Amino acid sequence: MSTRTQTIRTADELLSAPDDLGPCELVQGELVMMTPAGSLHGRVEDNICFELSVFIRENHLGMVFPGDTGFILERFPDTVRSPDVAFVQRERIPSVPPQGFFPGSPDLAVEIRSPDDRPKEIEGKIRNYLAAGSLVVWDVDPATKTVTVHRSDVEPRVFGEDDTLTEETLLPGFSLAVKDVFVW
Repeated sequence: MSTRTQTIRTADELLSAPDDLGPCELVQGELVMMTPAGSLHGRVEDNICFELSVFIRENHLGMVFPGDTGFILERFPDTVRSPDVAFVQRERIPSVPPQGFFPGSPDLAVEIRSPDDRPKEIEGKIRNYLAAGSLVVWDVDPATKTVTVHRSDVEPRVFGEDDTLTEETLLPGFSLAVKDVFVW
């Protein structure tokens, strides 16, 4: 669950905020505070991040970013989101690392649901990523052990424990058994 406050309104203000601010995102100029993730959430995040990182490094496809990386999705009003796992294709990686948040959306954004997440908040995040240019969003639900894959202009597809995730266009040759996402 999150609460909203209006003390920080821009990506630059968020970047220079005190270190003890806690986990948050900026959504259309409004600061959204978030509850720290639980242990299951962290384990699922690690499983996905590890599998993507190994594949992407071996194939020189780009970079994987962990959940504390901010991506500027919109300006005026500013939106900075931090997907739980993100992938950016090699050709979109700046030659000099940005000093602040990543400028633009990830190509793949992964959101892992927590027990206190509200469906409308998750839907809003998915819409934000896709509208900002993300090609794919994975909505990972540990409670149902499913991964729902969202793309613009295509109906979402739900993958269960017996299925295998692939991303042939974005990550040719990548596959991940959904049951491996949820290994404790």
